[in-house]
Amino acid sequence: MHDPRIRKLAQNLVSHSINVQPGENVLIDMIGSERDLAKCLVEEVAKRGGRPFVETSDRSVLRAMLMNATEEQIKLWASFDLKRMEAMQGYIAIRSGENVNALADVPGDKMRLYDKYYRHPIHSERRVKHTKWVVLRYPNDAMAQLANTSTEAFEDFYFDVCNLDYGKMDKAMEPLRELMDRTDRVRITAPGTDLSFSIKGIGSIKCAGEKNIPDGELYSCPIRESVQGTITYNTPSVYSGITFENIAFTFKDGKIVEATSNQTDKLNEVLDTDEGARYIGEFSLGFNPYILHPMKDTLFDEKIAGSLHFTPGQAYEDADNGNRSAVHWDLVLIQRPEYGGGDVYFDDVLIRKNGLFVLPELLGLNPENLK
Repeated sequence: MHDPRIRKLAQNLVSHSINVQPGENVLIDMIGSERDLAKCLVEEVAKRGGRPFVETSDRSVLRAMLMNATEEQIKLWASFDLKRMEAMQGYIAIRSGENVNALADVPGDKMRLYDKYYRHPIHSERRVKHTKWVVLRYPNDAMAQLANTSTEAFEDFYFDVCNLDYGKMDKAMEPLRELMDRTDRVRITAPGTDLSFSIKGIGSIKCAGEKNIPDGELYSCPIRESVQGTITYNTPSVYSGITFENIAFTFKDGKIVEATSNQTDKLNEVLDTDEGARYIGEFSLGFNPYILHPMKDTLFDEKIAGSLHFTPGQAYEDADNGNRSAVHWDLVLIQRPEYGGGDVYFDDVLIRKNGLFVLPELLGLNPENLK
């Protein structure tokens, strides 16, 4: 018998996140061994008259593939899966698995081939732009370890986060969206951070359970060449199976001209993927009230209450500065006091201090008002 929370989550994903309509093709993409949510999703898509399709995979198998892949093989593999994605109107991705570092020892040249010829055309160009999609994690022992909790406690946390009242959050985000849409200059300060840029005319997008679960962010994008100054991220990030910590960037006229971390050489390899990887493609404020601490999982960490992310690489077309890249790497800075604090200014007006919104019209986004 399914945990009723899993059934509720499946219903929310199918009805709220991608709003399946009769006759729509929906790809359910399952990474890992858990099956209950995938089965519930198949049933819920079918109930609404959709046609569910399922792909199951495993990161250790993907590692073996990439270790032995040639450029010609990756291109052929991508051509098959791109054709399938072109037939889909909806996409639900469930990410689990036992080891977040499963791809850590795949050579950089292989990962660049995979990013360029597989992940970018299928996901960044086709799935993101042409389907109704949502991506989520699934609670398991490995995720509980990353969160430093028991599996049972993590499951409770997970369902609190994922089954949040996203309709309420959506309404609370509207004043911030309106403010961001009329903002020109942004300044961010924190330990090791003094960053300025313009978002004039870019627009902003609310994220309240339609694309990601968990959710809770509002994003825009800097004008490409406007970014000046430094930023030091205080949240670890896993990219292509490698854990990066203490990432710091220095910008000049929008470009990352200096980049350091615990893995400085590998960091610069990622940033040298293509020209766009050294420019920023997204700026976002996070405010999910249940997510307070990093767990080396981007889908959770980028929604941390009192956080922001500032993303090297590809810009989204709905808040676009024209930057194009095979990279889109959401790196997170938490500004709550226990993480060193920090301020966000829009046109020289303080809007968030130490992770809490201070303008009266934005108070609805503080944690006590979203739970």
